Amino acid sequence: MSQEPPYIPYGAPYGEQPPPGHGYGPPPPPRDGGPTAQAIVALVLNLLSVVGCCNIFGVGGAVLAVLALQRATTQPQTARGLLVGSWAIFGLGLLVMATLFVFLGVTGRLDD
Repeated sequence: MSQEPPYIPYGAPYGEQPPPGHGYGPPPPPRDGGPTAQAIVALVLNLLSVVGCCNIFGVGGAVLAVLALQRATTQPQTARGLLVGSWAIFGLGLLVMATLFVFLGVTGRLDD
């Protein structure tokens, strides 16, 4: 038995018309990258800081990002905690490198 769409009187206002009878299923759930996408970004940026800036702290941040990536689907709360640590280490490494760069620039040791 197929269901017929309900009767819609001619000239009914738009808001009073029922939705069409055909359906394609429920809408997809909202796309949330969650900890997986953030872990990939943290991993890439930490590795770039190791290679590009010789930031040794980036190794620790990359390790935490890999651990977060492994736990992203099974333990999302733990993954988020690991990501906070990864971002903190990344920021600390950049702060140390910027401080070192400024110190060397002020003392004139960059000219050598």
